[in-house]
Amino acid sequence: MRLPRLTVLPLLVSLLLAWATSAQGQGDQAKIQQMLMESYDLLEAGKLDQAKSIFEKLLQQDPDNPLVLNNLAAVMAKEQKYGEALNYLEKALPRARGYRVKVNRVCGGEGLCLAFRPAEEVYGDQELAPLVQLNLEMVKARLATRK
Repeated sequence: MRLPRLTVLPLLVSLLLAWATSAQGQGDQAKIQQMLMESYDLLEAGKLDQAKSIFEKLLQQDPDNPLVLNNLAAVMAKEQKYGEALNYLEKALPRARGYRVKVNRVCGGEGLCLAFRPAEEVYGDQELAPLVQLNLEMVKARLATRK
């Protein structure tokens, strides 16, 4: 059975648009992944303002990304802004449930183990929620000792 041309053309256009959108999404995801790794490296090097700037750009693109929220909390902890760190972690925790990441480095900040550098893969075998929960408890403990 042969489809009329008027049916085939919209179908082809739809398929091309779907492919282009998928390719763009993969490109965006790769860029986000690269920015995550770069911002972590800056954080680890003590370049907090530069790391914070990238994390804030990432949040504009993906405001619910629990890894970005967690790592921005690490910046706040290194700056001894524990209240702000707590706010980011409380926002990250519900979003971190079911979010899987392959962590290849962890940095400490102000005696706290907070920031995670993802491996090349976007999805991994480590559940992020328990890590965020641990960070949340450490920041709360730090706040309690400051009162």
